[in-house]
Amino acid sequence: MKSFIRWVDRFCARHPRFGIFHLMKYLVIGNAAIWLLTLMDRTGTVVYYLALLPGMVLKGQIWRLVTFVFVPASGGILTLLFLYFYYFIGSTLEREWGSVKFNLYFYCGMLFTVIFAFAVYFISGKSLNPYYVAEFIYLSMFFSFAANYPDLQVLFMFFIPMKMKWLALIDAAYFLYCVFSISFPDNLLPVVATLNFLLFCGDILFARLGPGPYRQRQKVVNFRRAADKIRSEQRTAPYRFKCGVCGRTDTEHPELEFRYCSRCAGYHCFCQEHINNHIHFTE
Repeated sequence: MKSFIRWVDRFCARHPRFGIFHLMKYLVIGNAAIWLLTLMDRTGTVVYYLALLPGMVLKGQIWRLVTFVFVPASGGILTLLFLYFYYFIGSTLEREWGSVKFNLYFYCGMLFTVIFAFAVYFISGKSLNPYYVAEFIYLSMFFSFAANYPDLQVLFMFFIPMKMKWLALIDAAYFLYCVFSISFPDNLLPVVATLNFLLFCGDILFARLGPGPYRQRQKVVNFRRAADKIRSEQRTAPYRFKCGVCGRTDTEHPELEFRYCSRCAGYHCFCQEHINNHIHFTE
């Protein structure tokens, strides 16, 4: 997993324009629009033409490889509540990881689901329930969010204060319930969605679940000593901040904002374009 994350970080640094900026916004808008259409479409025609049906894809309807993520779960009015949470979690993850990494995360979830759908089709000739196919891709984002912000408190149902780690446990319980209650092979969709989470956030999860506090297991950095070293260098340098990726300084580009990365080992500064889009220093 660490080698994969390093590859992702390198890819993000080399392809800063990859993907769709504010991807979650467009996904939520699309889901809301399709949900409104399904309220008026009692025949299920809209969902049918958007669903991931491998047999139809092999006949040339390749748009289904993408449009299935716009089919909302059949949850009635609660669908709007879930869409709100999807947007909140997805947009926060995009700010934390950067647009490129979040796009890769979501696309990998789609890819795993498509591979699983075709495997089921080739083995059994069946297609997955269109209302379940994309639901677990979105719900797995709760795990990723909780891995990064376990103690963040949100208002569940808009009035119940609850930490994200407890919401993630509720989400995990729902995944287990679906595994044992939904008919085969749809019941394996939660497992497929969890694989994507483990691929991108497994190192964080296993570190938190391991022995000892998570903070103590991180590489200890003497920030005071590192800060003194930086200040001594700044006394002789004609700038105060310098980006560790592009090398731009606050003197040459006063319009830029500069921040220090808390995940890098050491005391490294980055400009606003690379604070969420760089390979983390490990030593």
